[in-house]
Amino acid sequence: MEFELATALLPFRFPFMQNAFLVSLIVSVPTALLSCFLVLKGWALMGDAVSHAVLPGIVLAYMLGIPLIIGAFAAGMGCAVATGYLAGNSRVKQDTVMGVVFSGMFAVGIVMFVWADTDAHLDHILFGNMLGVDGSELQTAAIISAIVALGIALKWKDLLLHSFDAAQARVSGLPVAWLHYGLLTALSLTIVATLSAVGLILAVGLLIAPGAIAFLLTRSFPWMMVTAVLTCMASMLLGTYASFYLDSAPAPTIILILTAFFILAFAWRQIATRKASAQTAPSSL
Repeated sequence: MEFELATALLPFRFPFMQNAFLVSLIVSVPTALLSCFLVLKGWALMGDAVSHAVLPGIVLAYMLGIPLIIGAFAAGMGCAVATGYLAGNSRVKQDTVMGVVFSGMFAVGIVMFVWADTDAHLDHILFGNMLGVDGSELQTAAIISAIVALGIALKWKDLLLHSFDAAQARVSGLPVAWLHYGLLTALSLTIVATLSAVGLILAVGLLIAPGAIAFLLTRSFPWMMVTAVLTCMASMLLGTYASFYLDSAPAPTIILILTAFFILAFAWRQIATRKASAQTAPSSL
């Protein structure tokens, strides 16, 4: 029994695993909260676009010798603003514009990365390096997560109305433009915070799946946010823990667990809906 307990607690004995668990707890809160608004607003592609578009900003920041967070944030906001401008001033729909913009910026980032000949690992940027997170990255993620979570906690009702009906929010006197770009800013900052954990490509999983799962399981927005946070936190901790024994990368393991949770939530909702329909259906004569 003592041997089994020691084996089960083995991952917690290593400093690199302790940092991985800690960064999981840190980034799970803002990603889960944001995912609720992205799901309600239909911004899944926006999260994907911004997560891919920060690559040229990261490479440029590396070349200039400035903090990578500055380049990533500037590129993410530039992608979001460019997408909004092109969609608002052309006949092309927003999802099409996002596909063009984020694929173009991602391609530019790949070309810049190869041309710059940096000593950074592209795999770590794309897929994260959770097992190599250091103290400075933990501090950066913690600060960003606290800012985003606090902003959402203070303005969640306004953001909720803006997500459901922007026109109604404008009529109600809410600063729609500030809410719109504030949400984009929070999205860009959160992607920067998750950069070291799951990388650019898999960040969209954390920004969509928790909110989608909570949407299937709950019927009120406050509970949706709570459920999303708990689901994201549990998935990240379980994925990190399981990757130690499976000898797999933590980030894709986390996304697989989130996918499994989504399938279970979908199945539960289907069963619950059929039971409710059967109870309310009039009995046959």
